Amino acid sequence: MEETYKKVAVGGTFDKLHKGHEALIRTAFKMGDCVLIGITSDEFASNKSHDIESCQTRIKRLTNIISDYDKEYEIKEIVDPSGTADKDPELEAIVVSEETEQSAVNINKIRIKNGLDPLDIIVIEWILADDGVPISSTRIRKGEIDQKGNLL
Repeated sequence: MEETYKKVAVGGTFDKLHKGHEALIRTAFKMGDCVLIGITSDEFASNKSHDIESCQTRIKRLTNIISDYDKEYEIKEIVDPSGTADKDPELEAIVVSEETEQSAVNINKIRIKNGLDPLDIIVIEWILADDGVPISSTRIRKGEIDQKGNLL
């Protein structure tokens, strides 16, 4: 049986909510009794791109898919890459994509400096579009694919 944790973190911008995001969320809920979801604030997200949906819109979309899970969760706006994962003593694991694995490694370095145990890092594989290239919000915004990875 897969290991389960009391509290698991997952974070991101969650713009143009797609199958890759859903896989992250599904894994976090499968692995944890309680899930902390960090979502980038409008200000932090605007550092990436100016056409990102508002934080409230992104939270609403996240809440819709989370309602399928019968577990405790908390959604927190984050203003930097660590969110609260670098200082939350209750966290035991973090779910990331291959793209964001380095962020989790950096969070663990900060946790160790802060006298906390490092998090177990759970890396999910890319979710690929029909063309074999990873699904991403950027590709959806460009009109290359839809949220399910179908070519447009």
